[in-house]
Amino acid sequence: MARSTRSSTLETRAARLRLPIAKKPVFVKIAPGVGLGYRRNGTAGTWVARVADGKGANWTKAIGNADDFDDADGTAILDYWQAQERARTLGRGERGAGSAKPLAVKEALDTYEADLRTRGGDPSNVARVRGHLSQALLERVVALLTSRDLRRWRDGLAKSLAPATVNRTAAALKAALNLVAEHDQRISNRRAWETGLATIPDAQQSRNVILPDAVVRQVVAAAYKQSEQFGLFVEIAAVTGGRPSQLARLEVQDLQANRTDPRLMMPSSRKGGGRKSLLHRPLPIPPTLAKRLAVSASGRAAIGPLLMKPSGEPWRKSDHTRLFARAVVAAGQDTSEVTIYALRHSSIVRQLLANVPVRVVAVNHDTSVAMIERTYSRYIGDHSDALARAALLDTTEPTADRVVPLHANR
Repeated sequence: MARSTRSSTLETRAARLRLPIAKKPVFVKIAPGVGLGYRRNGTAGTWVARVADGKGANWTKAIGNADDFDDADGTAILDYWQAQERARTLGRGERGAGSAKPLAVKEALDTYEADLRTRGGDPSNVARVRGHLSQALLERVVALLTSRDLRRWRDGLAKSLAPATVNRTAAALKAALNLVAEHDQRISNRRAWETGLATIPDAQQSRNVILPDAVVRQVVAAAYKQSEQFGLFVEIAAVTGGRPSQLARLEVQDLQANRTDPRLMMPSSRKGGGRKSLLHRPLPIPPTLAKRLAVSASGRAAIGPLLMKPSGEPWRKSDHTRLFARAVVAAGQDTSEVTIYALRHSSIVRQLLANVPVRVVAVNHDTSVAMIERTYSRYIGDHSDALARAALLDTTEPTADRVVPLHANR
């Protein structure tokens, strides 16, 4: 551990409080190219790190409040010695001092968002995290995050969000932090988010809404009453179980209507890590739906959107939400429970109960067998029971009137 630097001006709260209130911090050198500053405020002072960038300049970063009035907690409130250690942490570049300014959480999220776009991932994962982070946490330097900071944030989410949603949000933040940690050796506190953002156990208990086929037909009919375009969007969601983001990316050329067995080439979702090698997958659709789609897309460019809003614009994320809620009400269902994803869940269960192999169900819905097994285990039990029952051996002795000769003519 580096030797601490003494300072009669800064190391005690009594000495610091004798300094005049000023915007410019008082600095003391604590390592080559690294200084620790103290800004005297009307309330508790602020500790500031100053690090040389190796190009004749330096950068500064506030690293915490001083323990002028409250006892240090090692996180938000630091004493002089704790502040020194934080400043040194930020100054440890590849060759000691002379490194770039350390990234804050908000910059880690920006970096992760750019990486997702490059890899064809879903940047909405980042938006979900940003919406739940306080400004103070967004400004926190990644290298200075503690497990206490992150655990408090995660537990706060759990007060208003379902455990599975908390896990998804925390996983996105964890991915962003891991990404920037890979490229900055000053970030040596990965354990902070490994423990602070630990997964909430048993959060994947399925609460998916499964609709009877009759109700699905009512919802589709209600969607068509709003507009032909929205009806097509909802009917494809019901028939294929595709996610709204997949439906919005369908192109005219993805429709194969001139076949005895019409189908859609459904684009892969952007869920999961990395770019998926299979970009489109064939899904069967009824001839009646294929015909309606062909009429709707007539005269449109092959690479144009297959599904359009009544305004002639392509569907965007969440454009369907309010319209679908109206269709749900018209079908006599509860909008607090039934969203458009109920059509996806219902499609998966419909195929399982029709004895479609689980592997095929997973492929058709662009998900994994493990996810199907975890989320729809109850229906898989019904599915496997039906398959096994057809092959059961009945050892009961057949009665005389049930004996049928193998060769009736002998």
